[in-house]
Amino acid sequence: MSVKSDSLSIGITVGAFGSAFGAAAVASHYSVLQACLLSLLTFSGASQFAVIGVLGSGGSAISAIATSSLLGIRNGLYGVRMAQILKITGIRRIFGAQLTIDESTGVALSQSTPAAMKTGFWYTGLAVYIFWNLFTLLGALGASALGDPAAWGLDTAIPAIFLGLVWNRLSNRKAWAIALSALVVALALTPIAPAGIPIMSTVILAIILGWNE
Repeated sequence: MSVKSDSLSIGITVGAFGSAFGAAAVASHYSVLQACLLSLLTFSGASQFAVIGVLGSGGSAISAIATSSLLGIRNGLYGVRMAQILKITGIRRIFGAQLTIDESTGVALSQSTPAAMKTGFWYTGLAVYIFWNLFTLLGALGASALGDPAAWGLDTAIPAIFLGLVWNRLSNRKAWAIALSALVVALALTPIAPAGIPIMSTVILAIILGWNE
């Protein structure tokens, strides 16, 4: 398959998960417009789920922002690497920063020539962005049409999705150790700490333990 075909395939596959975000956002009492704006402006799956998870459970805006920012640190690291490859200036840097995600960076770095790297980055980033936002809208509209999201179990979507996001990354003992440590910390803090603090603590723990991974 060509780079463009790969990019489209990844865009559709990853973008489809936007429907889960749209549904989860509505289940957390966000409006369809708010769900769509989060996808359009934030465009970072884990960070988006963190925001609606923290605020939806009664946490403060500061906790939500801090947690989502910690989860988004890796995107900044990707940006440092991609800046050396893309070498873009002006307003294109804004668009480039918005599209710097796991998938666009991964496809770019898997190519063998600078030209293919640039093609992979832009096509993958745009494909994921378009389909993620499209499916966010569809998921939010679908959840809204169901009535009470909790009656359909959609209020449990956020932890289930986070588990799905992390499951494929548990490929070695260190990853399992980090995941289990985070689980213990979350379970210990949830009954006593304000909403948002448990997940923020697990993110910090994961960063510290996984720093040399």
